[in-house]
Amino acid sequence: MMRILVVEDNPDLAYGLRNNLEIEGYQVEVADDGTKGLARARDGRPDLIILDLMLPGMDGFRVLRALREAGRTMPVLILTARGEEADKVRGLRLGADDYVTKPFGVLELLARVEALLRRAAPPLPGKNGGPPPERFGDIEVIPASRTVLRSGQPVPLTPKEFDLLVALLRRRGAVVTRLDLLREVWGYSAEVLSRTVDTHVAELRRKLETDPAAPRHILTVRKAGYRLEK
Repeated sequence: MMRILVVEDNPDLAYGLRNNLEIEGYQVEVADDGTKGLARARDGRPDLIILDLMLPGMDGFRVLRALREAGRTMPVLILTARGEEADKVRGLRLGADDYVTKPFGVLELLARVEALLRRAAPPLPGKNGGPPPERFGDIEVIPASRTVLRSGQPVPLTPKEFDLLVALLRRRGAVVTRLDLLREVWGYSAEVLSRTVDTHVAELRRKLETDPAAPRHILTVRKAGYRLEK
């Protein structure tokens, strides 16, 4: 049974999340402040964390930073307030895998949880050790170890950033729409409206492009989507 830790100080929201997740077959633990949440994440090693950013004691940003600095790689889905774009970007930069904006629908949240857990599952061992490394510019992508190097130095990407980069590489320079990326990388349906792709592309550019404001490799195709130019 997959284990989910919910770190949320609103008792009604925490109760609703717990009920709906348990109905789906997950084992759920709830922490009502950041300090407890961090301790339970370290000790219990959940498969996924749902983390509110605005928490008493220790806010969600500090919890997330502490987890990633301690080497914890489980997927983290952050809960943000409507319109707080800066919070979403900051959370993703600290290592969050995705976000949901309050108020949110239960079906949307469950779809994102399922997609994150599916993507985080270890791959089945392949006969040939996985696909060969890919290169563009001074970037080397090694799918077998989920490693990215820039000029020979490791680049710390979140799991979703890595999956997005691989999805662009697979297109061999062809344009891929935002909707296709949402379906392939996050497993969302067409009904889910999100700026997730744009936010993650911006982070990839920040980490991999020499000049993120004028990218040479990860390109926007107006009114279509993105493509990767080697």
